Amino acid sequence: MKRSKRNRYSAEFKAKVAMAAIREEATLSELSSRFGVHPNLITKWKRQAADGLVELFSGKNARHEGDQEARLKELHAKIGELTIERDFLSKAFGR
Repeated sequence: MKRSKRNRYSAEFKAKVAMAAIREEATLSELSSRFGVHPNLITKWKRQAADGLVELFSGKNARHEGDQEARLKELHAKIGELTIERDFLSKAFGR
């Protein structure tokens, strides 16, 4: 039994196909033939692109970046603590 390999598409390719579908440059069948992907996949990418636009304008993306900044500061503080502990212990044990 032959097993089919799943294709992996780049984000740029998905965006290109989704934008063509959103702009309705051609029918789904025509886009499917042009880009070599199944029409259901084009519909899925189009929906994901539309959902991404909603998040972009709702400000959820900015909150996510704020969470990342807070996490980054926390991690930097932890790195500092561990560095101090390591230096202290290496001096204590004469290394």
